[in-house]
Formats: sequence, C-alpha cells, structure tokens
Amino acid sequence: MNAATDLLSGLDPYDADAKAPRLAEVNDDIEAPAVPVVSVVMPTCNRPQLLFRCLNALLAQRGVPGPFEIIVVDDGRSAKQKAALRDYLRRGGRIKILYVQPPSTSKGPAAARNTGWKMARAPIIAFTDDDTEPTPDWLAEGLRAMKSGVDAAWGHVVVPLSGRPTDSERNTAGLHGAEFVTANCFVRRDALVLVGGFDERFLRPWREDSDLHFSLLEAQCNVIAVPTAVVVHPARRSPPGTSIRQHRNLLFDALLFKKHPQLYRKKISSGPPNHYYATVAAALLALSFALNHAPIFALIAAAVWATLTLRLIGRRLRGTSFAPSNVLDIIFSSFVIPFVAVFWRLAGAIRYRVLFA
Repeated sequence: MNAATDLLSGLDPYDADAKAPRLAEVNDDIEAPAVPVVSVVMPTCNRPQLLFRCLNALLAQRGVPGPFEIIVVDDGRSAKQKAALRDYLRRGGRIKILYVQPPSTSKGPAAARNTGWKMARAPIIAFTDDDTEPTPDWLAEGLRAMKSGVDAAWGHVVVPLSGRPTDSERNTAGLHGAEFVTANCFVRRDALVLVGGFDERFLRPWREDSDLHFSLLEAQCNVIAVPTAVVVHPARRSPPGTSIRQHRNLLFDALLFKKHPQLYRKKISSGPPNHYYATVAAALLALSFALNHAPIFALIAAAVWATLTLRLIGRRLRGTSFAPSNVLDIIFSSFVIPFVAVFWRLAGAIRYRVLFA
C-alpha cells in the first residue's frame, strides 16, 4: 500500500459507499517516486477529450528538477472516464498518475482540489484545470519561483482568440493575465494547511481561487507572480443563454465579500453594479405606474429602462462577432441579465447574511 492510499485511514479506496476519497493508481506499472518535487492536482468532470489534451501537455513537461506526480480528481465520479483514462495511458508514460474520486458528500471544484492536495505527497502543489494546455516549461518555471520564503505563486494564463470573439469566448478571455487563478498556481502544502485549503462552500468554479488567494494574503503569506509559468486556456463557444446562467455565480461573490470585504473591494469590484439596479428599478417603476394608471410616468420610466438596456446591448456587442447567433444571444440576454444579476446578488446577501449589493 503506497503513501497516498495510507491517507485513506484504512477505508477501502474502492468502496463506493465510503465517505472518503476513492483512489486508483491508473498506471500501476510505473513506480511512484519516493518524494516527488511537485504534485499536479487537476479536477475534471466528464470531459475526457479536454482531460487528455491537458495530460498530453503535462506528460511533455521538461526541465523539472526531479520526479513529479499527477493527481486527476474526477468530480463526475465516472467509471467510464476512469476506463478511458486507463486506455489513454496504455500508450506508455513515465509519470505516476493517481485517479481520485472525492467523497460522496463532497461537491464542486473546491472540494475536488482539497481531495487532490490532501492526497499529494510533494511539498509543493501545482494546480491547473482540465481545459488548459500547460506550456512545456510550466512546471520548471513555477518551481524555480518557489524558492525559500515564497509560499505561493500564480502564473500567466493565455487565452488565444482569432478574429472577433463571441460573447462566451470574450468572457473566457477575462482569464488572460488574471491574478491567481487555479488554472495556473503553485502553493506550498504548509500554506494550504495553514489556511485550511479551499473553502468547500464555493460549489461552482467561481471565486474559490480568489478566496484562497485572499486567505493566503491575510495570513501574511508571500504570494508572487510568475509570468514565465504559462498555461494556454483555449476559449470554447458556449450555447445561447450561457451568460444568463453564469450569473448564478454571483451568489458566491457575496460569500467572498463576507470573508474578505477589503480585498474584494480592492481586487474584484470597487462598488455595486449601479447600472443593473437602475435598470431593474426603472422597469419596476414603469410597471407600477402603468398598473396605477399613470401613463406619463410609466412612459418616462420605460424610456429610462430602454435607454439603459440599449446601452448594455451596445457595450456587449462592441468588439464581438457579427454572427447572427451571437448578436441575437447578446440582445436577448441583455434584457434579462440585470434582473438575474440583482436577484443572485440579493440571494447571496440573504444566504450569507452580509450587506452585499
């Protein structure tokens, strides 16, 4: 039984009912290094082709000053994906890969990453996502930066775009050069233990990395930027309505604000989205005036709502693709987004009992 399996405290790692991680060493023919210099933790959820693309990049790393291991955390708990991973690795390789399924009680990427780093045996944990392509020197550059006195580091994320992007592609491009995202960061195990790892209340892939970053800063950890440690994050086109559904993530902005109000205002948003609140207020006033037989005031409020909505449409259309599907998606979603955004911000304020607007 290896060291990673020992962490399961005697529970059967293949027991589907166990409230503990389920671990399987996918390439069992490769001997695990005694002490890897770095453990790469990568959550995945039912995206085998993206996973294999990322693994190709990780298996092609060069210049790493010692052995390393890869821990694939299957948040989808898919037997089919585990079998596909075994087939993929039959071509051969020299890196030990652990396949982990989180406990049945755990949900979301934060919990998946906690499962991964707690199984890791290296003193430094490198985090990336299954939809990235780390450049060949990613690990070497990241480890070079993790010298004595450095507790964590974040690398550079590149989002390549060709031509005018769709709205969803432009949203992904927001990761380009972003500060401390789990698509590209390195953290000492001791620092993760100090701050308790990822907060598993962040159930979606949103703000859990900012929360870890802010926790490290508030614990007086030394966190630096490593622009030479690069991962490529290709932008994928999403189905219509994605921008509306993504606003559910604002629920977790409220949690982040409650935990780190000063850093949130400094690094995320200096204030509330007043244009959304004004748009919603104008629409509600127009409806109220109409119901109370005040047509002039209803028209004035409706004109304000229409003006603010058209401004939002114009701002979102600027620089994006002229493809009809993209234009129609932006126009439709712009009528809905202010209401959805306000709803989820207020829902977050209520759930986490924080004055967040």
